[in-house]
Amino acid sequence: MYNKLQYISQGKTIEEQLYNIHQALDAGCDWIQMRFKNQTAKNTFALAEAVKFLCEEYLANFIVNDNLYLAQQIAADGVHLGLTDMKIDQARAILGNTKIIGGTANTFEDIKNHAKNGCDYIGLGPFRFTETKEKLSPILGLSGYFRIIEELKKHNIQIPVYAIGGITLKDISPLMETGIHGIAISGMVTKSEEKEKLIQQLNEKLYANVIV
Repeated sequence: MYNKLQYISQGKTIEEQLYNIHQALDAGCDWIQMRFKNQTAKNTFALAEAVKFLCEEYLANFIVNDNLYLAQQIAADGVHLGLTDMKIDQARAILGNTKIIGGTANTFEDIKNHAKNGCDYIGLGPFRFTETKEKLSPILGLSGYFRIIEELKKHNIQIPVYAIGGITLKDISPLMETGIHGIAISGMVTKSEEKEKLIQQLNEKLYANVIV
């Protein structure tokens, strides 16, 4: 099954991105989604190549945000597509069945469509306001997750759902009680002075009720 913790990369330059990703991997994060917006194709490719090498070294999953052809070109583990990006079924037709395809969702309908079209996991959000994204969908809050997960159960739709958007450490336990699979975080890890300790605390909360 997929890891319960995803790190979405931050940084305005290749150097910043690599530094942040390397730090997250070093601290024990083993799922990296590379998010590098408004960049030249050359810079994005250069970063992706370096991140792929790092992720292989740390045995971490490497997912490319938005850019399906780049994910294909460098043989990343998969791609994460936003609501306005390429459709999931088109992406599946191009990447085949061995690659991971994640999709952003804000409603039950979004998830239903993604699941039907061959999506592997869902990034459902935002949980609360976040500065990481420019165009924010309606905020869900805890009640929104409860409601959507209940709908999924009712319709017997089984797909790992990750909460995303402004999540803090104290949000994890109540969020996990909604029935989500895990969380995707960005700023919390990037800004932390004690990344290793933070990742350890996050994993303790994420895996608290897992029976091994």
